[in-house]
Amino acid sequence: MSEKKIKINQVVIDEKIYPRNTVNPKRVELFSENLRDGFIFDTIEVEIHPDDKDKYRILDGAHRFKAFRANGYTEIKVNIRNLDGYCPLLYSASKAIGPQQLTEEEAKQTARRAYFYDSSLKSVDIAKAVGRSRRTVDSYISDLKAVNDLELDTSIFRMKRLGIPSDRIIDRLNIPQRTLTFRYSKIPELIKPIMEDISKGFTVSQVADKYSYTEPMIWSIVLDGKDDIERFKELQWGIQTWDVWNYNKCDQRFGDDWPGRIPAQLVAHILYFFSKQNDLVLDPMSGGGVTSDLCLALNRKCWSFDLTNRPKQRPEIEYHYWDPKNLIWPVKGRFKPDIVVFDPPYFRKKVNEYAEKSISTLSKSKYLSFLKSFFILLHKHTKPECRIAFINADWRDYQNTPAFNENAQSGIFIDEYIDICKQAGWQRTHIIHAPMSNNRFVAGEVSAMQKKKSIGVISRYVIILKKYKT
Repeated sequence: MSEKKIKINQVVIDEKIYPRNTVNPKRVELFSENLRDGFIFDTIEVEIHPDDKDKYRILDGAHRFKAFRANGYTEIKVNIRNLDGYCPLLYSASKAIGPQQLTEEEAKQTARRAYFYDSSLKSVDIAKAVGRSRRTVDSYISDLKAVNDLELDTSIFRMKRLGIPSDRIIDRLNIPQRTLTFRYSKIPELIKPIMEDISKGFTVSQVADKYSYTEPMIWSIVLDGKDDIERFKELQWGIQTWDVWNYNKCDQRFGDDWPGRIPAQLVAHILYFFSKQNDLVLDPMSGGGVTSDLCLALNRKCWSFDLTNRPKQRPEIEYHYWDPKNLIWPVKGRFKPDIVVFDPPYFRKKVNEYAEKSISTLSKSKYLSFLKSFFILLHKHTKPECRIAFINADWRDYQNTPAFNENAQSGIFIDEYIDICKQAGWQRTHIIHAPMSNNRFVAGEVSAMQKKKSIGVISRYVIILKKYKT
């Protein structure tokens, strides 16, 4: 803790970490009078504001701060505290002592807010901070704990079904081994009422809503024991047995709303033709989670990684940054993927919608260099019989250039991707056309392209690759 004099307008009362319902004006007036009478107060405690490094938010001393400001002070002395990960709301609550302790309602709301934002907090620690017994705090947060237990159960269920090792589940969910063991043992209890409801004629969607599960999780239960063709029939999908897959609309049951979201049926076809049940699928740039959802429904294991970290919404998609300057394999262990579904952010497409470090922001040379290094890394860390389903498209700057004036140097074409794969040790076995819809071009764009004589891109390809035999 360091003491410092700062400008008073740098100090704020942050309601997120303020344990009281309101600042008491009578108490502020009392402090103001004491201040005018020459009283010396305890120094106000603050921490650097997490959202604005030029501001400080109050941990202790909101009434004193208001008194200083009411008396025209432009600078105040503060103690700047580093809580080192401790909950600032609970710290502020712990300082509410003396004649102005937290009311019952304030203690309850503080306990609930603290647990809501960090469910790893223990009741005994919350109780100590708000000045109540552990049993009382348990009564405050019992409903939140029930919701959190359900979320934890569903997260464990998803990750276990997808074949994610226990050590990674423990790390991802921030739980001890004993919690994982106990919660996983309860999975059969969770499945039984689901199957009972299905047998009564409830739909998958209705059951998912009832139990706060995702539809792919319910499908993974309902389709248990069925072969791939039966699963496709249950999902009401036909199987296209040719090298043009005309799927454009996204099946809302699979994956989240996401930039460049890919149709679920397209990925399902990849898994149907080039993998088998219980195979390990790697999805290195998972985005909205279409592949992991399909692996649940089609009984494949799946390891998913992405630059966007969403541990609550998508616990099965682990955070990993594929650093172009230092590519590192994200996991350790003897298990290796059977198939890689690689749908990267396309060059320069949706640049403004992807994360800041997305490879779509790279220059052409760096984008291609990354892909080559990435395919070399995959060659090293996958099974000898591994397949890659590489999904990408031609890129041409057609918006700004008439077709007659385009040149190969300014674009990236499918044959360049295939050359890179070959240099990295992968051999093409199939090129499957999966064109995007031309409906994404609005009438005004089409008219402008006609006048300019430019040719738009709706090409999209699934390049199936296997390792060279050594």
